[in-house]
Amino acid sequence: MSADGVPAVDGIRVGIGGWTYAPWRDNFYPKGLVQRRELEHASRQLSAIEINGTYYGTQKPATYAKWREQTPEGFLFSAKAPKRIMQSKALAKVGPQVEDFIDGIVELGDRLGPLVWQFDAGTRIDRDGFAAFLELLPRDAGGLRLRHVLDVRDPGFVDAGFVALARRHGMATVFTDSEEHPSFADATADFVYARLMRAQAGLATGYPPAQLQAWAGRVRTWAEGGTPEDLPVLTGDAAPRRKRDVFVFFIAAAKERNPAAAMALLRLLGARGG
Repeated sequence: MSADGVPAVDGIRVGIGGWTYAPWRDNFYPKGLVQRRELEHASRQLSAIEINGTYYGTQKPATYAKWREQTPEGFLFSAKAPKRIMQSKALAKVGPQVEDFIDGIVELGDRLGPLVWQFDAGTRIDRDGFAAFLELLPRDAGGLRLRHVLDVRDPGFVDAGFVALARRHGMATVFTDSEEHPSFADATADFVYARLMRAQAGLATGYPPAQLQAWAGRVRTWAEGGTPEDLPVLTGDAAPRRKRDVFVFFIAAAKERNPAAAMALLRLLGARGG
């Protein structure tokens, strides 16, 4: 197994959600690879992975340190914050819980990418409380710059005012390619965070080649500072044009195909490996 990872391409990183999934042992991981080495392998085929387990509970700092040591230089994790924070009925008072989560996860060191704050559909959100919550999210910790992603899945909350609030704080929103969640491509930060959720089980690479080509074009447009013309937006206000980092994750849908889809997109973008 190579010690080298897959570098970002013009600030673009592509990956999957998690690294432990039994069907991947048939089509992604080498035959006979022991489970404890799956992260080591996955992090050398992809340039990012979204950690989902942190949504259900924080990990010990030693666990984050172990994940850091198993991954190559240049690789990045994004991570979901614990759901108990976003489900609080008093968002303005969750500062200690936010601090506890961040104090632990900074053990990822230079492998730490964006932190995702996911508000599930059905969660009632008070707008004033939400604004106060954003004030609690630190911009740095442990000598690391922190990047925050707001994943709000209540269609009634996601509007032009939400976009304006995210822009004011320099926090990204999630572009979700799915009919199950709000889908909008307004840029709100100096990076873009996208989840592609339409992989098909009957296709070896999850997506038809033409669709992967189309996504490669959209991703490059984001990285160059634009907004893809064929994606929906909530506002007519264009964000300032500037180069952006881009994080693209193939998640859910036909999950068994997501690693192949991610590697196919990496090849189209010109990444070494992939």
